[in-house]
Amino acid sequence: MITFSRTDTSVLGRWWWTVDRWLLVAIAVLIAVGTVLTLAASPAVANRIGLASFHFVQRQLVFLMPALLIMIGTSLLDPIGVRRVATIVFLGALCGVGLTFFMGMEVKGAHRWISFGGVSLQPSEFVKPAFAVVAAWLFSEWRKGTGFPGWAISTGLCALVVGLLLLQPDLGMAVVVCAVWLAQFFIAGLPIVLVLALGGLGLAGIFGAYLVFPHVASRIDRFIDPANKENYQIERAMEAFATGGIWGRGPGEGAVKSVLPDAHTDFIFAVAGEEFGLFACLFIVGIFAFIVLRCFSRLMTENNLFVLLAAAGLTTQFGLQAVINIGVNLHLLPTKGMTLPFISYGGSSLLALAFAMGMLLALTRWRPDSGAVR
Repeated sequence: MITFSRTDTSVLGRWWWTVDRWLLVAIAVLIAVGTVLTLAASPAVANRIGLASFHFVQRQLVFLMPALLIMIGTSLLDPIGVRRVATIVFLGALCGVGLTFFMGMEVKGAHRWISFGGVSLQPSEFVKPAFAVVAAWLFSEWRKGTGFPGWAISTGLCALVVGLLLLQPDLGMAVVVCAVWLAQFFIAGLPIVLVLALGGLGLAGIFGAYLVFPHVASRIDRFIDPANKENYQIERAMEAFATGGIWGRGPGEGAVKSVLPDAHTDFIFAVAGEEFGLFACLFIVGIFAFIVLRCFSRLMTENNLFVLLAAAGLTTQFGLQAVINIGVNLHLLPTKGMTLPFISYGGSSLLALAFAMGMLLALTRWRPDSGAVR
């Protein structure tokens, strides 16, 4: 076991004594839980579509090592380094999103993926965390009172990102990006009147999406009408929770993963409910809640506006994604193809989440000038 003394002035030594180790452990536990659930849910899906039993498990493990390296490497950065890296990733990912319209793979009617040497990546997954940091930088520069139009540039970039996401189409991710951006704008000092106005504009946008995009209308209609015959996945998920009860049927004993097409991705929480029961689901929810509350508590005494806005945006994004996925599984929200952070199968999602949490670990590290209590 590697240990560091408090007098160790190396990069790793300084990192170890300044990083939030409780947050680091919580993320590690979440990754471990995700690995176990991928082992539980994915073999049945792989067999059903004619692949080797551990095809998805092996692919997830292949992505896991670079994801861990990305997270730890990013967490070594200082706030200026986080801002620079996020800007580079944002510009690159934005170009990648644009390329999906010309050379992207079509999956379920959407163009979101680009293939590189047999590996498919979803550039929009990297846009989410990178844009949260870029927006935080622009808002913080605006609030310095130097006349820099940071809010206007941020608004234009948000409109560009949302427009590209809607063209793919990916309404769920567009809603998350808008919600995080609006939260950051509010923290930066947006008047409550404009908050309400932008919120109303967002609701109008969702209604417009209902009218324009048939798949959005179909999902909302299925959510409103529980008797709709197309609610197959939701019905199976609810049956899984009922069958699992408090303690679950036991590892490997679940049946829902054999019939749900997205058991290893969008509905992996239902697999957890059936095989491991209510307490396991509450444990997973508790980990997410701990990470979100821990990050917000670390920001209570933060005096650097950029760090405050960037970390708050990343934390909001992480928590909101978990709420949406769990809400869909419990039939509290319309279905949306959004992964459960670090739990669901998905290479792009895993790498992007590792990048986001690496930046969050870097921003919440103890700094003598932060005003935070160690």
